[in-house]
Amino acid sequence: MIFIDCKQGTEEWLHARAGAITASMCADAVDVTKKGEPTAKSIAYAARVALERVSGKPSDGGFVSWEMRRGTELEPHARIAYEANSGNLASESGIVMTDDHLFGYSTDGFIEDDGLIEIKCQSSAEKIINLWRTRDVSDYMHQMQMGMWISNRSWCDLVMYAPQLAAVGKELFIERIARDEEFIDAMVEKLLAFAKRVDDNEAVLRG
Repeated sequence: MIFIDCKQGTEEWLHARAGAITASMCADAVDVTKKGEPTAKSIAYAARVALERVSGKPSDGGFVSWEMRRGTELEPHARIAYEANSGNLASESGIVMTDDHLFGYSTDGFIEDDGLIEIKCQSSAEKIINLWRTRDVSDYMHQMQMGMWISNRSWCDLVMYAPQLAAVGKELFIERIARDEEFIDAMVEKLLAFAKRVDDNEAVLRG
């Protein structure tokens, strides 16, 4: 495991993760059809990673959407609210990479020796309501499990921060997810297959 101490969204962060298969894109990477074939999302991401490997630069040119900018601005407030609510101290973190730099995870914070936090500052009112209604965190499961796999952690607290709900006391949603070895084993098998497709794409570009 390699740790790169850099702030999310910076030039250093963007270039450190360029060409790596990241946890935030894990669900797309491992997405397959019922027949086991890669979906359009997986194919597109494999092409993007290959291009980044050749260029050494982010394929999106470092584009930052307003949602990403909003999340970066709210994240420190979310961390403070989480610490006050849980009593846990979350160290600000950077990028955790596998030793071969093949896979990477931008963690939002480490908790002591075996925990993580994954902060979401959701802008979609529908998603905020659905999360409170169902507590279904499956949309973020691949990202969290890949993060725990890369960083060798045992649990991850999903933190959704929605300051617009402060009036009703629901600005902070926390759900603890335990490391799932069975899930990780299946995920890693698919990630390695995805990495092979990236290698094939890179060979085409360099050939």
